[in-house]
Parts: sequence; C-alpha cells; structure tokens
Amino acid sequence: MKTLAKLAMLTTIFWTLFNCSNDSDSDGDGDTLPKVSIAATNSTAEEPGTNSSFKLTLTGASSSATTVTLSINGSATNGEDYQTISNTATIPANTTSFTIPLTIIDDLETEGDETVEIEIIEVSSNAIIGNPNSATITISEIPEDFILQAQDTPNYMVNPNATAETVALFYNLKTLSRTKFIIGQQDAFSSFYNNNSGDSDIKKTTGSDPGLIGLDFMFITDDQNDGSSGNWFYQQEQQITSHAIEAYNKGMVVGFTWHLREPYEGEHFYTSEMTEFQKNNAFKSILPGGANHDYYKEKLNKVAEVANNMIGSDGKKVPFIFRPFHEFDGNWFWWGEAYCTAQEFKTAWQFTVTYLKDTLNVDNILFAFAPDNQFNSSVEYLSRYPGDAYVDILGMDNYGDFNNQGQGGVTAANNKLKIVSDLAKEKVKIAALTETGYFVTPGENNPISNFYSTNLYNAISENNNHVAYMMFWSNSENTYCTPVPGQSDVADFIEFTDKSKSTLESELPDMYSLP
Repeated sequence: MKTLAKLAMLTTIFWTLFNCSNDSDSDGDGDTLPKVSIAATNSTAEEPGTNSSFKLTLTGASSSATTVTLSINGSATNGEDYQTISNTATIPANTTSFTIPLTIIDDLETEGDETVEIEIIEVSSNAIIGNPNSATITISEIPEDFILQAQDTPNYMVNPNATAETVALFYNLKTLSRTKFIIGQQDAFSSFYNNNSGDSDIKKTTGSDPGLIGLDFMFITDDQNDGSSGNWFYQQEQQITSHAIEAYNKGMVVGFTWHLREPYEGEHFYTSEMTEFQKNNAFKSILPGGANHDYYKEKLNKVAEVANNMIGSDGKKVPFIFRPFHEFDGNWFWWGEAYCTAQEFKTAWQFTVTYLKDTLNVDNILFAFAPDNQFNSSVEYLSRYPGDAYVDILGMDNYGDFNNQGQGGVTAANNKLKIVSDLAKEKVKIAALTETGYFVTPGENNPISNFYSTNLYNAISENNNHVAYMMFWSNSENTYCTPVPGQSDVADFIEFTDKSKSTLESELPDMYSLP
C-alpha cells in the first residue's frame, strides 16, 4: 500500500510539472499572459434612442497595446441598424479595458427584436483569449404610438385648409424630428458679427446657410410704419419680407417672432421701460372688449397683409412659423404672467389665431407656443396652453440652462425638452427649441468649452427627444451666438453642425412638398 501511495504521488507531481511546462497562458519566458474577454455592459438596447456597449477586458495590463480581432454577427446589420463597428479593436498599453459603443440607428422601419453578436477570434501575441469570448446585445424596437401619414397631416394642424406648402412644412418638420433637427438663426441675412455683411455668419463658418431663418414683425407693425418708400420702418418691412422670400426660395424654413410694442404709446415691449399703468393694463386692453382691442386688430391686419403678399419664385405664398407672445412665463415682456391671468392669455391667443385664420383667411402660418424655461413638468408647461386647435408647434426658449451651468444645466435643458417632445408626440404636434444661445463678447467673456458639440447637442438629442429645429439668436457688432472664422470656438461649432442629427440648409430635404 505504501508503494502504491508513493507511486500515485509521483504520478501527480509528474503531470503537474508537465502541464505547467505546456501552459498556453505563458509566454516563452514563463510569464503568464493576460486574458482578453468580452461582455455586454447592458444586454439590451432600444430603437429609437437607447444605446449600449460591449466591453473588452484584460486580466492584467500589458506594456504594449493589445489588438483584438472580432467577428461581428447577429440579425442586426452592421452600419445600418447601428453605427459601424470595426472588426478590430485595440486595448491601449497599460490599460485593462476598451469600450465598443453600440449606437442605434433609427431607420423608421418596423423590424422587431434584432441581435448584435461579437466574438473574439484572435488577439495579438501579448495576450490570449479568455472567457467569455463572445457577447450578445438584443436591440428591442420601441413601438411608436403614432407615425404621421402625409395624407392625414391636415387633421392635426390649426388650419386644415392651409396651403399645400404649409401642410408639407408641418409634415416634414414632424417627420424630420424623429432623426434630425434643423439649425436656425435669427436675422441670419441681416445681422453679422463685427457688421461683416455678405454671407450669413453660419455660412461663413460652415459653407452652408442655416436651415431656418428667424425674423420679426416688430418694425413691420410699428405705429410709425406709414407704408411710404422713404419711411425707415417700411424699408425694414421690405428688407425683412425679402429675406423671408429668399430663404423660402433656398428651401429654408421661415419663422417670425413678434416683439409687439405696448398699445398705449406704441414705444416699448420691455416692462422695465414701461409705466406701472402700461404694465398692468396693456395686455388686458387688447382683449375683446378692451380699450385697445381695435388697435390690436389693426396690427393683426398688417401681419395678414404681409403673410398674403410674401410670394416665392414658384408663385406660392411663403409658409412661416408665427411665434407671438413668446417667453410668457417671465415678466420682462408686457404679456408676461404677472400682467395677465392664464385665462386672459388663452383668450388673447385664441382670438389671435381665429382672427388671422377665419376672419382674415390667412392660410400659410404654423402657430408656435413658446414659454421660457421656467417649467419642470407638463402641468406647468401647459398652464397657459390655449388648446390643440390653436397650436401647431410646442416650443421652448432657453438661455438660462446654457449660461455656464455645466452638466447640471445641460441635464435640466434636456429634461425640459423631453417634456416638450413627449407632449408633441402625444398631441401630434412639432417640438422645437425656439430660441437659445450663449452670447460671447470677445474681451469680456470667453466661449464655453465644447458648448456646441457637447452641451447643446446633447441637450437637444438625448433622451429620445424629437426636436424639429433649434434657433440661435442673432449675431451683432460686438457679440455673437454663432462664431465666425477667427474665433476660438469655430472648431466646436463645426463639429456641432457635422453631427449626425444636425441639419443645415445644404442638407435639408424638400420641406415644401409631401412625399
């Protein structure tokens, strides 16, 4: 028995030594090689909007980079259902992991669940393949509650009898918002940094005009506009309407806001420049039965005149987005919440839409409802909402959350846009970031690092938001919202405009035709 026990012990020692000498985990010097494995950081992703990733892991860092050859399979198509994943990946020297992003592409097709499978098939000589050597992520398709069909578009518009081009604009903005957003700028053809006229400042920087131009009825409806050729305000009317027509002829989207002056003296729209009487009575006075209601109707008559006489090179009326009473949740304008009740605001809005649409027969307007950023719930957002029959576009103006607020501001802006986007999905309306920007005055303040390509882009695009367009405010002599060549943030802005969801004029589909 002792002899048998001794023989068994010697046999065990022999096989142990044999296996150690032939261990594939070892290099020629006897050192143990690190093992490469792969795992999914999340076993599911969702179309649209929820991404995932694969993670390559080394059991120990190597002094040289580790190249990993991959086999990419599954029912999802590389480069079509998700952004292209290369069949090689490199774990940098002196690190132990590398992440392979799985970025989902919303292809607008109903395909059901699909899979992405990645297997490690070879590694460089400084490592070996470990376990697990493969991983799978399932792409689950989130069913859309509703997809607008071209023929049904008028049913969801304020004016179901709008011109064909206006109907097409609604449809194309709604459809584009699922995968893209248009970049716009106020007064793009007339306001320039350093007064350097010519091409729009965005075109100077990117080679393309913005996809949307913002304009204003302020000078057009001014009391001093007498319609004579020598009148400065009438000259402004002529320039503004010519810019709207030029933009339409280029295929751009046209938007008008309205800094309407108070109706008593017709001089101011900022409450800081108004008397207490004007502030407390201006809005109430334009309501039906109010002291200045007829005055307000005269201003709407002028809006209608302009709307009906802006004719493009195709002989069609120029469709435009009309954004009256914007930022009404603040108190800097005389239509702010401190100066009218919610019901008074709704009454004025409903009258404005009905008078233009039904009395004056204007049929080329999309109506945009746009508070400032002072809401944190859908209930707050809708507190002055006049009703679906009076609104085409749900917007938000937001400067505050982007004013050097860091990631907290980006998250806040994104969450508020999600409220707007979700309401637009529910109501079959269009969502937009109707006015925004960060003002840079060289010599006084500096650009925010990665403001455009990270802060702004992420705020708009993350969280499965469907935002049809965003609009920067205008550049001016000493201050800019969009940089021009020579400024330090030009590269950041170009990166923003080059991102997959960003759309300039040169990239727009035909916004004025139905498919």
